[in-house]
Amino acid sequence: MAFRRLTDVLAAELVKLVRRPANWLLLAVALVLSLTFTYLVPYAGYLDGTDPAGGGTGNVPPTGPGSGGVAEAAGDGLAALLPAELVGNSIGGLPIFLGAIMLILGVLTVGGEYGWGTWKTLFTQGPSRLAGYAGKLGTLAVATLGTVLAIFVSGAAASGLVAGVEGQPVHWPSPAELAVGVGAGWLVAMMWASFGALLAVLLRGVALPVGLGLVWLLAVQNLLASLAAPLLDWVAQVQKGLPGPNAGSLVAALGAGPGTPGVEQVVGGGQAALTVAGYLVGFALLAGALLRRRDIL
Repeated sequence: MAFRRLTDVLAAELVKLVRRPANWLLLAVALVLSLTFTYLVPYAGYLDGTDPAGGGTGNVPPTGPGSGGVAEAAGDGLAALLPAELVGNSIGGLPIFLGAIMLILGVLTVGGEYGWGTWKTLFTQGPSRLAGYAGKLGTLAVATLGTVLAIFVSGAAASGLVAGVEGQPVHWPSPAELAVGVGAGWLVAMMWASFGALLAVLLRGVALPVGLGLVWLLAVQNLLASLAAPLLDWVAQVQKGLPGPNAGSLVAALGAGPGTPGVEQVVGGGQAALTVAGYLVGFALLAGALLRRRDIL
């Protein structure tokens, strides 16, 4: 009976997820950001004579689409856009920019009920608080997995197009590498979505949780990594236990480019995966405990 109630809640939450235009907008923004800054901008830089991998500029022989060759100076930059690098390219944005999209998704999924005043109705007429919250988490798991898969599919199309235009051989990652990459991306995405859900429950709304979450993701993390950590050793050590740097270390271990914001190998891949998983579980459990014990209003 309890399992049937939980599946009913999950089904209802999935219907709400699909029917909310804001969720589709977030998916579109995630795909546009991923394709633009992973493929379009670097490829434009390659055509313009800029090495998209190394960040340096310089004159290189003209080797545009269909020329049949790749300039030696830009070879590494083009190689970074080919299908062999699909896993790293697809998950490289999740520590910060795509992670911010997942955080917003988590806030909207849980915090929207506060803004609409529907938590009270849901818990009065429907399941228990924990069952309702479990339905929200299940929905976020489906949504984040779908987003990660969509990023991989769009990245595969973009990298295959680049390889075809430039006449380069196509070497795809192995199924095992793809599975590990999708799993790691899902883990990071779900961690940020759970963080958004926790902020929504803690602050009982949408606007403030989104604002504070984005400040942490886009500002505080970068300031700690770029300014404080190089100057203060204790900050560098503390950083090794924070969610963002561990997410960056995890995707770096799987091939994400070190030039991507938030991607830096500060800890090993195994430790990073365990830490990210720990934060995911911690965020989810803490949000559930707060929702169960606190007043809804």
